[in-house]
Amino acid sequence: MAVTDEAIEKIKEMIVSGSLRPGDRLPKESELAAELGLSRNSLREAVRALSLIRILDVRQGDGTYVTSLDPQLLLEAVSFVVDFHRDDTVLEFLAVRRILEPAATAMAASRISEQQLKALAAQLDALGEAPSVEELVASDLEFHRGIVQSSGNSVLCSLLDGLSGPTTRARIWRGLTQEDAVSRTLHEHRAILTALRDRDAEAARSWATVHIASVEQWLRSTL
Repeated sequence: MAVTDEAIEKIKEMIVSGSLRPGDRLPKESELAAELGLSRNSLREAVRALSLIRILDVRQGDGTYVTSLDPQLLLEAVSFVVDFHRDDTVLEFLAVRRILEPAATAMAASRISEQQLKALAAQLDALGEAPSVEELVASDLEFHRGIVQSSGNSVLCSLLDGLSGPTTRARIWRGLTQEDAVSRTLHEHRAILTALRDRDAEAARSWATVHIASVEQWLRSTL
């Protein structure tokens, strides 16, 4: 593993220094191994590891390329790791969401377009007043994703996308056991939308905080 780690660090240094740029094709395996002073086996293992976290793209019959290195692509690894969370860490993920998502919602207040506001409103209207828990959770994910995308920060959007997984089960559980969870969620969504329409960043931040905190507080009381 130490040899493979060294190989990973050397390839990383080539990318960070600009020797290899997004979209560039890596030299042939034998040439790159000689250039970096590595065995071909350790280089191969490093390439395999870096391809798993979307740094490199191995194309059979064509070669190995540096990916676009876009945040959404790189942060897929976060979502993958998050899927392995233990149930007792759900609260920790919710706490991180409570820090990041209200900030993203506040940012969206000044940047969201009229077209995006209409799309959010149409989504809530289509949901109706008595959706199933499954429909509500699916809509909740799309509603918040749309808002965060409107913040204009692709890193923040990708991070929150990756963090939403562990909270989905908690929201379903809440919807099945807490009588007013559906109506409260719909009310909070409409309050957030109103704040966004008013371009009121602080109100948008506050309602997003209330929305996430209510799930967190309920879950904390049940554990």
